[in-house]
Formats: sequence, structure tokens, C-alpha cells
Amino acid sequence: MNILMVLTSHDTLGDTGKKTGFWLEEFAAPYYVLSEAGATITLASPKGGQPPLDPTSDAPDAQTDDTRRFKGDAAAQAALANTIKLSDLDLADFDAVFYPGGHGPLWDLAEDPVSIQLIEYFAQGGKPIAAVCHAPAIFRHTKAADSNPLVSGRNVTGFTNTEEAAAGLTEVVPFLVEDMLVANGGVYSKGADWASHVVVDGKLITGQNPASSKEAALALAALLA
Repeated sequence: MNILMVLTSHDTLGDTGKKTGFWLEEFAAPYYVLSEAGATITLASPKGGQPPLDPTSDAPDAQTDDTRRFKGDAAAQAALANTIKLSDLDLADFDAVFYPGGHGPLWDLAEDPVSIQLIEYFAQGGKPIAAVCHAPAIFRHTKAADSNPLVSGRNVTGFTNTEEAAAGLTEVVPFLVEDMLVANGGVYSKGADWASHVVVDGKLITGQNPASSKEAALALAALLA
């Protein structure tokens, strides 16, 4: 099975002067789950090349077994440093797509026309789509075949308003993931803040936060099996 993983290219946290990007655990955990399930993984981003890492996700207290494994994995680091530009992909090559989060996707992937087209292509082809934490931001403008929002009437989750408040970024982010999913007609649910909560609705998989990334990848591997 061929799985596409799409990471953000956006590195600026609003007007705070701080950096953002993708969240390391949300990349590393799925990368190893899916690799060990036998998947061939292709990494891509809007701009190609090295995607920006959210420095907060690289802090000592954010490390997990998977992030430590990644830091010792030269092959995975080389693959991450050389992501393919989204517009250069042949989408027919892939069986599923996984979007790791981090705050970056709120600015670029949520609005990127190539990413929007990619998601709609996968949805219309009945191919699984998975997104964790802030990555469900990608569903802000995506449409189903009936022209309604792709998540309308679908069971979904994503980073909660209370988690964003705890991060102190409610007034910094361009929109709140929870509010957007609800506004688009999603049947939104959440677990406890920072605990794993994954929702599977047909071929659509969403995870609430970094702790949900491994479970979301396991759910994707199960769908493909």
C-alpha cells in the first residue's frame, strides 16, 4: 500500500514573532505505525523540501519513544528533508492520505487549492483520509460530491477549543478547528483534553490531539488491511 503524508510548509505563528510548523509526534508516530504495517510512505508539502518543525514539539517534555526513534533514524530524516511538492504528485499512485497537525496547517493547508483538490479527489475515489489535531483544518473548504462541506453530517474530531485556550493561542490562530468543523456541519465529539480520541466515519479518520496520532494511524492501517 502506498500512503501519502502531507505536511505544512508554514512556519510563522500569526503575528507573535514565534515559529510554528508541524508537530513532531504527529508525524513520527504515524510514520512508524504505517511503515511497520508495510506501507510505502511518500512525504509531501505545499512548497516541497524540508517542512518547518514546530519548536514546541521538539522540547524535552514533548518527546515520545517515536520522536526519539526519529532522531536516530537517518533515512527518515532524509525523507523528511526532501518532501515532494504537492503540485508535482500523481494522486492515482496513492491508496490513502494522512495529514499530521501542528499549527502550520491552519494557515497553508486549510487554504491551499492543491490540497483541497487532493482531499476531494481521495474522497470521491473512496480512499481513506486521516487528519490529526490541527490538521482537520484541511476540511475548512473541502466539498463532497453534492457540493456540501465534506464533513457535513460526518462524525469528526479535532483540536478542541479548550486545548487551544490552554495553549494560549485562541486569539492568535486564524480560526478554531472545533468551531470550524461544527460550522461545516460536522458531528463533532471530543474526549478529555490531551487524551487520545479518534473518530472513524467510513473512510474518514480524525484525531483530537498529539496523543491521538498513533491511534489514528492504527485505524488507517486497519482500514487498508
